[in-house]
Formats: sequence, C-alpha cells, structure tokens
Amino acid sequence: MSKAPNKVSPDLDTPTDLSPQAVGKISEALNVLLADAFALYLKTKNFHWHISGRHFRDYHLLLDEQSDQIFATTDQLAERVRKIGGTTLKSIGQVAKLQTIKDNNEEYVPPREMLRELMQDNKHVASAMRKVHEVCDEAGDVASASILEIFIDETERRTWFLFEATRQEGSNAA
Repeated sequence: MSKAPNKVSPDLDTPTDLSPQAVGKISEALNVLLADAFALYLKTKNFHWHISGRHFRDYHLLLDEQSDQIFATTDQLAERVRKIGGTTLKSIGQVAKLQTIKDNNEEYVPPREMLRELMQDNKHVASAMRKVHEVCDEAGDVASASILEIFIDETERRTWFLFEATRQEGSNAA
C-alpha cells in the first residue's frame, strides 16, 4: 500500500506535469532502489576489501569495478526523484529502514560465497527495478523508466560476470 505523497517544502517543490500521487509512488519506489544501491555498494566494497585466495587480484578488481558502477547510480536515482518534485534519502538511517538487500557482517566469507551472494543481490535488484519500471510506466514517467532500463542492463551484466566467476569447471548450474 502506497503512502500519500510527502508534503514538500515550497522551496523544493519542483514543477512537474505528473500528478502528486504519481510523484509520491515513483519517489517512494525510487527511494527503495536508492537505499538498495547504497546497501549493495557497501556490501560490494566490503567484499572487495576482504576478498582473499588465489583469484584475489581478479576478484578484487571485479568488485572494485562493480562497486563504482553501483555507486554511480545513486546520484542519478536521487536526482530523478528531485526532478519530479519528490524528496529523497537524507540519512543512513533511512537507507537502513528502506533497504531490501541484507547486510553481511560476517567475520569471514569465502570468496566464492561472496560472489554468489552478490550475484543473488544483483538479481534481486534487477527484479526490483523491473517492478519500479512498471510504476513509472503506469504514471507516464518515461524518463525514470528509461534510466531504469539502462540500470537493469548494467545490473544483469554484473549478475552475469559474478555467475561466470563462480561457476565450477564443467558445470552449468547456477
């Protein structure tokens, strides 16, 4: 169930042709994606910092590249919310409240498990983006939908790379 749109300060009330209800629904959905982007960014960095083993260099560089890509989405998502007249995240507390990506605070995670967990998280994010795309489509917000199409493709690429990096030789199982 969607909440009513937040009252926006007149100083932040960006003009838009989208209805206030559409702005509220889209902003709410994009803010969850934004919270997940921050959570996935930090988890990817955590694993980047704590990866070990014989594939250290390859995995370390892969996770660094992926974390940079994930972080690059945060500004675009937040600015999109503002462009349509919504308000966006203001704190780590809000991220923690909204995120659907589970944190991993384990002392040690084997490298293959790290990559598999990130693969599943990226799959989850792609699915969530598709659902938000539907919200944008229903509201006629083609610009947000267009941004999400690019992000879905990037997320699927990350998922694919993580899948291939964790495949056992001679195995096609996911």
